[in-house]
Amino acid sequence: MANPAQRATKLFVQTFGTTADELYQAPGRINIIGEHSDYNEGLVLPVAINFHTVIAVKHRDDYQFRAVSDAFPGQIEQWEFGNEGNIDDDGLWFNYLKGITAAMAQSGLSAKGLDLAIVGNVPLGAGLSSSAALEIAFGTAISYADQLHLSPLAIAQIAQRAESQLMRQQCGIMDQMISALAESDHALLIDCLALDSEPVKLPDSLSLIVIDPQIDRKKFTAQFAERRQECFEIADILGLDSLRDLTHLQLQRAKQSLTEIQYHRALHVMTESQRTASAARALQENNMPRFSELMRHSQHSLRENFDAVDPQADKLVTLIDELIGDNGGVRMSDGCIIALVDHSLTDDVINLVEQAFFKQTGRDAVIHLCSASSGAGRL
Repeated sequence: MANPAQRATKLFVQTFGTTADELYQAPGRINIIGEHSDYNEGLVLPVAINFHTVIAVKHRDDYQFRAVSDAFPGQIEQWEFGNEGNIDDDGLWFNYLKGITAAMAQSGLSAKGLDLAIVGNVPLGAGLSSSAALEIAFGTAISYADQLHLSPLAIAQIAQRAESQLMRQQCGIMDQMISALAESDHALLIDCLALDSEPVKLPDSLSLIVIDPQIDRKKFTAQFAERRQECFEIADILGLDSLRDLTHLQLQRAKQSLTEIQYHRALHVMTESQRTASAARALQENNMPRFSELMRHSQHSLRENFDAVDPQADKLVTLIDELIGDNGGVRMSDGCIIALVDHSLTDDVINLVEQAFFKQTGRDAVIHLCSASSGAGRL
């Protein structure tokens, strides 16, 4: 099969009858550790993966945008910069594009139009952030095409504003930041309040395996929104701007003010940010026993304190953890499973997943053997 760049070039010619001027790309992502931390303004440790959205573009002299995607063949969407209409999220792919131009217009920016052909191999609806890859690739294309000279962080902020405020999805900043700022062979330790980031070199000895157990994404999304609302309510009870500010002493003093469920939700958020900082250090020092322990504790807290793991996927995490021991780490991440394991165990992990998960559920898990990719840019 042709790669996304070749496919985007071909789709552009087929749709618009001419060749594109440029190609731009942005990657999907998986979060190593820091679950439910981004919207609580804590620390996260995502890594961009070698699955990308690619956009072929041609400059226009007016302010019209025309876009086509190979995921929705035969559908061409058209709009004018600053005149996007209603873009509340309703599952329509092009609203992510309209959100970018609308957010740019609200920020006082101006951009000429583009014809766009969009192709990607980031799995849709799999928890690997295909939406952020689309947003960041498009924002990068506009920045280059109109010589706006926006920094990767500025593009990420525009994309997050588009999705959270204009599309009303209330997302954090993690997905957009890692897609825009990632470095090859590195994860990125992100402070979601300060918007500071630090690249974290992944040990050369590790394989990055992403396993999609194909959980009920509608149920997962509803549960995610419920947990997010719970966290906001707890912060309000405690008089905090976000749970990022919560200390162990504050939590213990406020225990009587919270229900048992609220206490455990807050406990997960507080300890998860601490685990994230420690996991980044463990990777930098190539301290696999410590990293394994932190990933194990993260999974346990996500299950016991946050009640946010799929039971069948959790069993698979346990089996992989027993197999790899202290030679890597594994946990649930946004409905997927991420395993960073010693190269020598890669085949064993894949064989285990293929055999054990089918035996357990009667269905196959989708396995992606990934590498840590660089962030968005021009091809």
